[in-house]
Amino acid sequence: MELTQRLKIIPCTEESLLFISTSEEYEFGSHIPMYLEALKEDASLLGWGVWFVIDKENDTVIGDIGFKGKPNSGSIIEVGYGIVPSVQGKGYATEAVKKIIQWAFSFRNINKVIAECQVDNLPSTRVLEKLDFKRIDIENNMLKWQLEK
Repeated sequence: MELTQRLKIIPCTEESLLFISTSEEYEFGSHIPMYLEALKEDASLLGWGVWFVIDKENDTVIGDIGFKGKPNSGSIIEVGYGIVPSVQGKGYATEAVKKIIQWAFSFRNINKVIAECQVDNLPSTRVLEKLDFKRIDIENNMLKWQLEK
């Protein structure tokens, strides 16, 4: 578990599913069962997949965040995130992404985090800019970003 001022960020596991409470808005996406299946096959994926973002104030899941797999051969990982609409614009995504990147950079072999978002996704663009990601490319209506250690 990782803690910020307002959030608890916990890795998604079969066990954590038993203890979390979700907001009415939050829906488990298809990426969660896919990750849990992969985790059963390879326990070393723990931490390199989905994490739940929990609001400390009411102890409910307000989104999820995570990496799209273990580091590649170039020691690069890709981050993704989503926060429920009712709490967007309050800095939760920035707070969560910052914390999970700190966690990833605590490993010596991680030297770069990449991300992507749609060109017109201004909230995600703002999150990545606030965290000093550099925009490196545009491909198929997607902005490509990177942050180096």
